[in-house]
Amino acid sequence: MYNIAVIGAGTMGNGIAHVFAQHGFSVQLTDLNEKQLENAMSAISKNMDRQVQKGLLSAEERGNALLRIQPVLKLKEGVQGADIIIEAATENESVKLQIFRELDELAAPAAILASNTSSISITKIASVTKRPGQVIGMHFMNPVPLMKLVEVINGFATTPEVTDKIIALTRQLGKTPCIVNDYPGFIANRILMPMINEAIISLQEGVASVESIDTIMKLGMAHPMGPLQLADFIGLDVCLAILKVLYEGFGNPKYAPAVLLVNMVASGNLGIKSGEGFYNYKNGSKELVVSSKFR
Repeated sequence: MYNIAVIGAGTMGNGIAHVFAQHGFSVQLTDLNEKQLENAMSAISKNMDRQVQKGLLSAEERGNALLRIQPVLKLKEGVQGADIIIEAATENESVKLQIFRELDELAAPAAILASNTSSISITKIASVTKRPGQVIGMHFMNPVPLMKLVEVINGFATTPEVTDKIIALTRQLGKTPCIVNDYPGFIANRILMPMINEAIISLQEGVASVESIDTIMKLGMAHPMGPLQLADFIGLDVCLAILKVLYEGFGNPKYAPAVLLVNMVASGNLGIKSGEGFYNYKNGSKELVVSSKFR
């Protein structure tokens, strides 16, 4: 069984560590921010508690899984002995490139370097390493413990052997791998983000309200949540970053981010993470309350 390293202890990183530990893998979860690591371990513990309550895990399995996760504050220690390293840092190209330069120097020569990026070129990430054939995309969906899909992205140089290993590993986690090639946004976000952007443009132009747009997509298209609520859930800053990758990558104006989205991110209204986006999350209510800016 592989030793796993996860770099970045945010929402995606802690979810990835959770799933690997739950399925018997030893995990080194690394973040340079001690508070972030503490929050990650707390989140994993609470999420596993919910699994126990729902009968998805036994109390013993929960305890054993938590023991398999080692929080680490230094990258060199975090990748020591790791066979597969999964980067789950912020969706920022320069940050990811720097991390992969360091990983290439610190990781064992045979280690596979994977990125959880949702839009940034795997080929470009691989180009800053001396092992481009061992670099691959492993894009988990949020929330990681619940969502079955993993987008497996081949860079231009990724070897078939590495792809096969990641496909097999994904299935060991009880998830479904889907192979895609390295184009901006891959498949999930190439299709999803223009839909979210169009919903924001429709709101910006006064075509319909927040509630109407989301209700139409939920009841008319059988989506589990509307595109504006989903944007809040993903993070409006993340949506904007992905749309910029699509726009710059294809040079097509259909991917240009909505002005309203740009302005909301600039003002700090990022969705759930900031307490307010298209909806207001500050009062702790379980019911969706549209932000006062759109009433």
